[in-house]
Amino acid sequence: MNRSVPICGVIYMNAFVPFFFIQRTCAICLTTMKTGQGHAIFTAECSHSFHFHCITSSVKHGNQVCPVCRAKWKEIPFQNPTPDLPNGRSRVNPVGWPQDDAWMTVLRRLPTPQIDASRQVSSLFHAQEPAVFDDDEVLELPDVVADRSSSPKDAADYGSVGPMEVKTYPEISAVSRSASYNNFAILIHLKAPFASRCSSEGNLNNLPPRPQNSRAPVDLVTVLDVSGSMAGTKLALLKRAMGFVIQNLSPSDRLCVIAFSSTARRLFPLRRMTETGRQEALQAVNSLISNGGTNIAEGLRKGAKAIVDRRWKNPVASIILLSDGQDTYTVTSPSGNLSRTDYRSLLPASINRNSETGLQIPVHAFGFGADHDAASMHSISELSGGTFSFIEAEGVIQDAFAQCIGGLLSVVIQELHVRVECVHPSLRIGSIKAGSYRTGLASDARMGSIDVGDLYAEEERDFLVTINIPVDGSCDEMSLLKVRCAYRNPVTKEAVTLDEASEVKIQRTQITGQPVVSMEVDRQRNRLRAAEAMAEARVAAERGDLTGAVSLLESCRKILSETVSARAGDRLCAALCAELREMQERMANRRVYESSGRAYVLSGLSSHSWQRATARGDSTDSTSLVQAYQTPSMVDMVTRSQTLVFGNPSSQRKLRQALSLPNPR
Repeated sequence: MNRSVPICGVIYMNAFVPFFFIQRTCAICLTTMKTGQGHAIFTAECSHSFHFHCITSSVKHGNQVCPVCRAKWKEIPFQNPTPDLPNGRSRVNPVGWPQDDAWMTVLRRLPTPQIDASRQVSSLFHAQEPAVFDDDEVLELPDVVADRSSSPKDAADYGSVGPMEVKTYPEISAVSRSASYNNFAILIHLKAPFASRCSSEGNLNNLPPRPQNSRAPVDLVTVLDVSGSMAGTKLALLKRAMGFVIQNLSPSDRLCVIAFSSTARRLFPLRRMTETGRQEALQAVNSLISNGGTNIAEGLRKGAKAIVDRRWKNPVASIILLSDGQDTYTVTSPSGNLSRTDYRSLLPASINRNSETGLQIPVHAFGFGADHDAASMHSISELSGGTFSFIEAEGVIQDAFAQCIGGLLSVVIQELHVRVECVHPSLRIGSIKAGSYRTGLASDARMGSIDVGDLYAEEERDFLVTINIPVDGSCDEMSLLKVRCAYRNPVTKEAVTLDEASEVKIQRTQITGQPVVSMEVDRQRNRLRAAEAMAEARVAAERGDLTGAVSLLESCRKILSETVSARAGDRLCAALCAELREMQERMANRRVYESSGRAYVLSGLSSHSWQRATARGDSTDSTSLVQAYQTPSMVDMVTRSQTLVFGNPSSQRKLRQALSLPNPR
C-alpha cells in the first residue's frame, strides 16, 4: 500500500493528494503528478502542489510566490547538490523513498512581512466579533486628490473618462402623413466610456500593474458557503478562486470575507489589499474548513452588516455570494413553516433595493453545482440589483469570479438616470421596456424615466420606448422624443449632465410601400421577445408542464428565425436561438430540469434583465450571447484567470485538458 509521508508538512513522496485539479498536473511543467513515479511533490502553505524539482528551479530564479494563486510564501523549497560521501558511498534515503536527482533541503524560511503593529491580526481568525462592524480599515486617498496642485496633468487625468455615448434609433425613418402608427418603437442605446486597462496576454509575472487613476476603488464583501457539502475539491477550488480575487485587488480596494455553514463568521473586517493585507487575507481563506449546514441568510446578514456599519466608504460596494446548497434555517412561510417560496426573508432589508432604507448594494450570487437552490439565489440577486450565475462545472469557479470582478473593478458611471420626454404635443409614451431596471411614467404619459445605476467601462444598455404616432399632414418632419442622461463620476464624485439631449425625429412624407425596419431596433425586439419566452417557459416548467415550456421556446425560436435581423445573419439573433435550444434540452424531463435546467434558465433571465454577463452552465463564455454582454474589462480578467502564468497557447490547452475545463472561445 502506498502511504503518504509528509516532511515538515509540505513534501510528499508518491503521495495521494485529494485535489484533482492540482495534483493531476504540475502547474510548472504541465506533466502529470502520479504516485509511484519517483518524484517528490511539494505542497505549499497555500495548498497548491508541484513537482519538487520544478518548484525549486523556479525558486532558484528568484520567484517566491505561488505560480497559481500568487500567494507570497513564508517558506520556500530549495535543493543542495548531493555531496560526496566518504569511501565512495552514496547518500541513501533513510526511509526507503525513491531517490530524487538531488538531496533535498526542504524549507528555507523567508523573513516575515512587516505588519502594522496597530493591526489586531488575531481578529483575522475571529476570536470574538464586535457588536458593530465599524473596525474597517481607514481609506487612504491618492496623493493627487489630497494635493491637486502637485501635478496639474495628474489632477486632470485622475478619474478622467470620456463622455457617455447616447444614440437613438426610430423603428423606421419615415411614416406617411396620412397614416398612423401604433406601438412605434424607439431604441435608446447607451454606452459607458472607456477606462484604462492592462493587457492580460502573456505571462502573469510580466504583466504591468493595473492603472488605478481611471477607476473607482471597491469595497467587496464575499459571503462563502463552507458547509459540509463543500468538502474536498469544491473547497479547494473556492480557495483557489479567492486567491485569484485577492491578488487582483489593488491597495485602494478593500475586502471582507464572511464564511457561513450552520452559522456565519467574519474572518476579518474590510481591509485594504496592500501586500500585507493580501497575505493576511490569503492566510484567512486558506484556513477555511468545511462542516455543518447551510445558513445563507445568516451569511448575508453579516455581509450586509459589514457594508452598513463601515465608517469609511469606497465609491463602489458589492457583495459576492456563493453557495452549493439550500438554506435550511431561515426560509419560512407566513405560517412559520419551512417553505421554498418566501425567498425575501433571505435578503436583509438594508440592501434590498426595493426597501425605503435600502443601500443599493448588489449581491452577485453564484449557485455552485447541481444541489444549490437556484430560485432563492436568483431572488436574492434580483431583489438587490445583482446578477445570478450558475456554475455547473466546478473547475470554472475562478473564471466566473474573474468575470464578476472584471466588471466591479471598472465602474465608471454611477446613479445613471435616463429621462425621456415627448416633443410633439400629440404624443404619449405607451411603454418603456427596460428589463429589471426601475422605470417611471408621468400621469400624462408625456415623460418617462429609467434608473440604470452603475455601468462598467464600455458597458452597453438598450431600452425600447413605444409611442403611438397620429395622422399629421402639417409637417415634413416630426420630432418624437428627447433623451437626457445624468450620472455621477464615481472617482471625482462630480455630477454629470449631458449638455445636449438626443432628439428622435422621423420624416412625414407621401411615401407608400414597405418601410425599411431598423436593424438595431429589430435585434433588440428579438432579445426582449426571447427573454419573455424564457420567463413564460420557466413558469410552465414550475407548474410541471415541461411539454408546454418546450413548445413556448420552440415557437419563439421559429419567430426569431423569420425576423429581418435573422435573415441578415445577425449574430445576436443566432445566439438567442442557440440559447433557446439549449434551454429546450435542459427541460427534456423533470430530472434534467431540476438538476440544471432551472438554474440555467434563471441565470439567462438574470443576464437579459440586467443586460450584464453571467456565468452560465459549464463556462463563462459558453455562447456568443454571453460574450455580447461581456465588457472588455471582463474579457481581460477572464483571460487572466484562464492563462495565469501559462502564456503559451499550447500549454494553456494542455492545462485545460488536464483540468477537464472547456476551451475559451
